[in-house]
Amino acid sequence: MAPTSALPAATVFGTPSKKTTSSFEHMTIKTPTKGALLDKLVAAAEAPQETETELLDEWRQRFVGDIDLDEKDEPLLKESKRRFVLFPIQYHEIWQMYKKAEASFWTAEEMDLSKDMHDWENKLNDNERHFISHVLAFFAASDGIVNENLVERFSNEVQAAEARCFYGFQIMMENIHSETYSLLIDTYIKDPAQREYLFDAIDTIPCIKRKADWALTWINDQRSTFGERLVAFAAVEGIFFSGSFASIFWLKKRGLMPGLTFSNELISRDEGMHTDFACLLFSHLRKRPHPRTVERIITEAVRIEQEFLTDALPCALIGMNSTLMNQYIEFVADRLLVALGNEKVYNVTNPFDFMDLISLQGKTNFFEKRVSDYAKAGVKTALTTSDVVDSPARNEKLFTLDEDF
Repeated sequence: MAPTSALPAATVFGTPSKKTTSSFEHMTIKTPTKGALLDKLVAAAEAPQETETELLDEWRQRFVGDIDLDEKDEPLLKESKRRFVLFPIQYHEIWQMYKKAEASFWTAEEMDLSKDMHDWENKLNDNERHFISHVLAFFAASDGIVNENLVERFSNEVQAAEARCFYGFQIMMENIHSETYSLLIDTYIKDPAQREYLFDAIDTIPCIKRKADWALTWINDQRSTFGERLVAFAAVEGIFFSGSFASIFWLKKRGLMPGLTFSNELISRDEGMHTDFACLLFSHLRKRPHPRTVERIITEAVRIEQEFLTDALPCALIGMNSTLMNQYIEFVADRLLVALGNEKVYNVTNPFDFMDLISLQGKTNFFEKRVSDYAKAGVKTALTTSDVVDSPARNEKLFTLDEDF
């Protein structure tokens, strides 16, 4: 059971105001009890109060699990000569996540943007182009920030060979994501000045800068624990990306921008996998941040993402507005909180029926020429060989888009 900690009474019940104290002081009935209570109220009103930041910092000093474990002794982070050797596999779930990622490899050259320009110029209005431009501007920089964390922090800290395999593959895929988003901006935005403005979004667009600064702060925070940063970057990939993914799936629902929406399917599937991996590693930690710390990190990310969506969506679009988007972000945040072992905070429903249909699993029309839930030839088959022996029917479901249908 997670340890419980009592907060100061002032935090639970509110701080007595000087107005309340003054009113109490002028009561006409004089008793010894009144005098003692008055002294306490005056002292509470005049004493320096802990700020929200101070209270939250206090929670950061509390943990669950093996609370006395030094971080360097955390099994995933503990140095071992065996970290240079893969077999025998020690963390089977982590290894399976790596093999799943490996089976989902793709490149930017697979994108077909030939039909997108007609939709961009003739079927989207100015507000829609503004919104999609902001979304792509954030995406173009965000994958580089994720990689910065992987290269500078996680890859250096994590010693488990299976997890290092996953991070190595993730770094490569984030590069492909970044290349894809840059190609999309290069294709859709013809004005050189506007293009540079979007490429420099973390400096030129305040709502994007806030998201980037929040992520960079966690990379540079030397007193944060590995567990806290796992949660923070699960929020980056699971919350900061979710509203933008939903906006592009909204275009797919309308049958627009097939190249953009196909790349979105591939990338959203990858980012969902990266978020799941963060939650998996979090579950393997013996000493974890307190649930209040986890909640604080996630709700901070929600507020920043909601600010971004409000700025990026200057007016209501058909079937898409900032109110619905904000609710969707809260819905996604609740799912992430549960995956991290917390209770839900927002308790809202998914406002977008099209996201229920897609479910971020890459489920696509069977008759489409290309689908995003694919595997490279041989990789997925090798991964599931033992399963195929038990269930021959499963072998029939393995396919690859290296073949032309």
